[in-house]
Amino acid sequence: MIRRLVSTLRQDRSGATIVEFGMISPAIIVMMLGVFDITYNMYSSSLLTGAVQQAARASALEGANASTQNAAVEAAVQRVAPHATFTHKRVAYTTFTEVGSAESYDDLNGDSVCNDGEPFEDANGNGFWDDDRGVVGLGGARDAVVYTVSIDYPRVVPIASFIGVPNHYKHDVQTVLRNQPWALQSGTSSAGNCP
Repeated sequence: MIRRLVSTLRQDRSGATIVEFGMISPAIIVMMLGVFDITYNMYSSSLLTGAVQQAARASALEGANASTQNAAVEAAVQRVAPHATFTHKRVAYTTFTEVGSAESYDDLNGDSVCNDGEPFEDANGNGFWDDDRGVVGLGGARDAVVYTVSIDYPRVVPIASFIGVPNHYKHDVQTVLRNQPWALQSGTSSAGNCP
């Protein structure tokens, strides 16, 4: 009798499908949630990129209001990511070639450091030598302005801890545009001495 029962159970395959599904379903669910998380983040990033481009174009016009443009960017993205936090930064340069470059100085002692009273060009007018010659703000006529927006929001799919990624999604978008020529370009450059 027991032999017959064991023989019958060995030949019975009716429950194999449900067992196999139970074994692979966690991996399939995690994979599907991961794909959803990636596509959601890509969509919010593309919204942010478009909103930043539009705000940068509007900021390049005479009489632009930075806070209005910042609010427009935030409103566009928060429709999709309502818990997002934003950081806005605008840095103006006289030309595109100056973007991200240091203020020039005469390296009299040859140590490749602005020090010991060496003369430098104070391009941003703050009285100190800087490794970035830009001026924070909208800039003036004909200035090249780097507009950067950083976004941070909690992930919508709660699988981050399972797959080893941060619980928050962070993304930066940056664009560079030249302000419209509504006036002559102003120069703030002066001379100074390194400490």
